[in-house]
Amino acid sequence: MKPLIIFLCLCFQLSFSQKELKHEVYFETDQHDIPETEHSRLLLFLSKIEDIDIDKVTIYGFTDDRGSDNYNLTLSQNRADAIKEVFSNNEFDESKMTNVDGKGKILVNIIKENDLNKIRGLNRKVEIIVTPVFPPKPVEEKPIVNKTEDLLKGDLKEGDKILLDNLLFRTGYSYLTKESKVVLDRIAEILVERTNVYFTIEGHVCCTQGERDAIDRKTKKRNLSVARAKYIYDYLVDKGVKHYRMKFAGMRRKQPLGGEPQLDRRVEILVTRIYEKK
Repeated sequence: MKPLIIFLCLCFQLSFSQKELKHEVYFETDQHDIPETEHSRLLLFLSKIEDIDIDKVTIYGFTDDRGSDNYNLTLSQNRADAIKEVFSNNEFDESKMTNVDGKGKILVNIIKENDLNKIRGLNRKVEIIVTPVFPPKPVEEKPIVNKTEDLLKGDLKEGDKILLDNLLFRTGYSYLTKESKVVLDRIAEILVERTNVYFTIEGHVCCTQGERDAIDRKTKKRNLSVARAKYIYDYLVDKGVKHYRMKFAGMRRKQPLGGEPQLDRRVEILVTRIYEKK
């Protein structure tokens, strides 16, 4: 009996691991702009999946039965593209979006409902299907190496760029995790002592190439790379680093590292001037 229970538990776990996550976004008649309430629901869904190892995301747009075929295909594609833009602006990797397609109209008899207006309202939508990686990738525990601190303590020259290792930002936000603040405290102590070093704090976002920046979920502004750089700037000022030694800049998505998306969610220090100590 016991082996059977174990087998059933394993089957349940496997089926759960492969389970797709689905979400639907509804639109007003003839519109592809996302209504405010639907946008809020979508952001909640993104928060739910942001820690999942995603294999692929498919996005399908639909319309109701009114309008010509060409009109409906265009409108449904615009709705799908609007959802893709929200994913991109919230730092989801566009390479995982395998399908972003407008499917046109859904016939009114597809849904079991008598109210025609309600049926059409339910057909004006985008379906999002998120498929997790299966089997899940093993989590590698990497030892924390204080490479950043060693570099900041060592010989520096103008033009040096130093990645602030182990500083982790929450997806779509400009603030650090609690553990990352401990790391930044140690960096601040070094920079307070090195009074002759002047530098620019450069903020980055993931996940696509090009000129677009990501949206800060807190402020709803398209300036997340700047917000992250300023967060570090303000933090260092608060810890005693003189403000006139620092500048901050948002690098948007101009310098992807080409690895995992979270590696592009980063801040770097660019040494701009080193004065000889008197």
